[in-house]
Amino acid sequence: MSEISIIGLDLAKQVFQVHGADKAGRCLLRKQLKRREVLAFLAKLSPCMVAMEACGTAHHWAREIAKLGHEARLIPPAYVKAYVKRGKNDAIDAEAIGEAASRPSMRFVPVRTVEQQSLAMLHRARDLLIKNRTRLVNALRSHLAEFGSKAGNGYLRRLLALGATSLLRSLKNKATPLALWVQGLLARRSKRATTVALANKLARIASNRLACLTLSLAGIGWPIPAR
Repeated sequence: MSEISIIGLDLAKQVFQVHGADKAGRCLLRKQLKRREVLAFLAKLSPCMVAMEACGTAHHWAREIAKLGHEARLIPPAYVKAYVKRGKNDAIDAEAIGEAASRPSMRFVPVRTVEQQSLAMLHRARDLLIKNRTRLVNALRSHLAEFGSKAGNGYLRRLLALGATSLLRSLKNKATPLALWVQGLLARRSKRATTVALANKLARIASNRLACLTLSLAGIGWPIPAR
């Protein structure tokens, strides 16, 4: 065990495959480990390089393995593919990962911190919400066109502007969060600019509510898994 210098770790949901090799590339270890056994097994080994594909959960495992004193390396899956032999399975994948990591010219993916991953997830979630909002707005325009509205954009803008103007009058002497937001905006901007901002806010509210309604419809919303 002490002679192992490179470990190829094939990640999975429950059963992980380990391939250990020495500096010359000779196989010294082939082993399957359950998820709960991975860190305990690696903790018993002398510090070495532990290579994984940069896929789902890879950054989490890299951080945990690095805490044990090992050198955690992540490889892009496309770079590992060239070293996969015929008859692809988990053991061959783990061997290919170890072999790819041993190449001097191999390029590795930097391991992300928890903060970096959180920020990346936030950006991806925002992008997804923007795409969904655009799809819903375009769908609403096409539905309006089916009822004779040839200029869906202009028609929607007029409706939102009228609604915002009416709402602006009713929020003058109220203390609701929306009323306080409008009053603060009126103190800094003109009435016309406030009306436009309120119309945009109403459009976002309508889009979000339409999304929730769409997801709640049977056959359209979230898929129901088999039981």
